[in-house]
Amino acid sequence: MIQKAKERTVLTVLLLSVICMSFVCLMIGSSHMTVRECIAALRGTGSASQIRILRSIRLPRVLAALIAGAGLSVSGLLMQTALDNPMASPSTLGVSNAAVFGANLSIIAFAGGYLSTGHNVQNYATGASPYATSLLAFAFAALSILLILGLCRLKSFSPSVVVLSGIAMGSVWTAATTLLQFYATDVGLSAAVIWSFGDLGRATYKTDAIMLAVTGLGLLVFTRLRWQCNALLSGDATARSMGVSVDRLRFLCLLLSSLITAVIVSFLGIIGFVGIICPHLVKKLLGEDHRITLPLSALSGSLLLLLSDTLSRSMGNGSALPVGAVTSLLGAPFFVGILLGRKGE
Repeated sequence: MIQKAKERTVLTVLLLSVICMSFVCLMIGSSHMTVRECIAALRGTGSASQIRILRSIRLPRVLAALIAGAGLSVSGLLMQTALDNPMASPSTLGVSNAAVFGANLSIIAFAGGYLSTGHNVQNYATGASPYATSLLAFAFAALSILLILGLCRLKSFSPSVVVLSGIAMGSVWTAATTLLQFYATDVGLSAAVIWSFGDLGRATYKTDAIMLAVTGLGLLVFTRLRWQCNALLSGDATARSMGVSVDRLRFLCLLLSSLITAVIVSFLGIIGFVGIICPHLVKKLLGEDHRITLPLSALSGSLLLLLSDTLSRSMGNGSALPVGAVTSLLGAPFFVGILLGRKGE
């Protein structure tokens, strides 16, 4: 009874915090609109410019923070369960590295046309396609997932093999990205580097809808598999004795988690450490039962990204800092804390 009450309390606090922070994010921006003006713009009774700022810029940004935070956090939770590795996160399989390579290839060679437009920024403005960049980033991220899981199927689908394969594949994508950037023009290199910054400002209703569809499908599947994931926490042998197909479950969890990450990264850029911080905090508070850690990880991920985005816009002095940099600044000390906390194990 005490545990159930604690779970309900944490769930209620997180849900209310997410709702409150969503409204706070809507009210903060470089236009310095008052709360009354924001509410009027949200209702459609403000000035045309205020309505455009709130509905076309701030609202898609808040929705992106809610969806991406939940997706990255749940992906990290399931990767940690599948790999039995507390350091596992959406970047474990080199998904982010592959997406960066795909985006760089698109910006430097294809979508931006930098091989032909050279240093002329105006040529870039007429030739660049953000959707082409996102599509190629997603394609390479998905390719990386399939390559790693294929290699693991051939050898042995053990957690250590997956992690080592992910590290190796991530290094390959990083090296390929470096070679691309070495031959890029200064404008192409600048655009490619800027893309890699995690930025919620590039979100639109269309990209939000795509991320919501993929993340929602993943959450639905993970919810149906929650008891099998709980069985996996007791070890492969115990899970098999309970009728769980361990290899198939591990494959499905890693595939779906990586696909969710690939879609989010392809639209928003690199947003690190959300998949490590939030699941660890939830498990520290309430244990590892996926019936409660799944929804709480989703809520805590949304809350963390909302807080980070609010902080990035408050520190930017009129312009928003990359939210990926803020989450990394928060996550790096947390990561070190996990390492120090596990020293005696």
